[in-house]
Amino acid sequence: METTPFTDKPTLRGELVTLHPIRAEDADAIDAVIRADDEIARLTGSVHSSSEKPAGMPMDRLREIYAAWAVADDRLVLAVIDNTSGELVGEAVLNEWDEDNESCAFRIFIGAAGRGRGLGTEATRLITGHGLRTMGLHRITLEVYAFNPRARHVYEKAGFVHEGTGREALRFDDQWIDVDYMAILAS
Repeated sequence: METTPFTDKPTLRGELVTLHPIRAEDADAIDAVIRADDEIARLTGSVHSSSEKPAGMPMDRLREIYAAWAVADDRLVLAVIDNTSGELVGEAVLNEWDEDNESCAFRIFIGAAGRGRGLGTEATRLITGHGLRTMGLHRITLEVYAFNPRARHVYEKAGFVHEGTGREALRFDDQWIDVDYMAILAS
């Protein structure tokens, strides 16, 4: 198997959070975070109405997915651990690697227990810093829905710049929601 920038699965430590490589056994905690927080499904576009619940997945299948991601060479999935409580509060992901353009995509979610204390900002800075400096990426992109200004603010604090808007990209509660495209560059 050819080595990719995603072959190395680091642990990244900050003052507020530690990002560790995802493991199959983290699936239970991830599932609990998502089930305890309806906002995650809404803000990530996983549901299309306030009353819709995210589609569930059997735990054994979710553990299989996380076990595969733990060794995948096409993505880096890191669990976000709150250094104060020691609890898993979310995940941060680099994926969709474009080798020719030295770029990839980024996504993150932080559950309710981790919000409002800078954990998402630090986790974003840690993983994107790793991508740009250690992995040698030139560009990291993300998408954020217009009804998630809190996340957009976090991304801007971490250095992401708004590059464009996809008009009416998500239908939610019988309204069309725009998606903003943002990126951060190594330079």
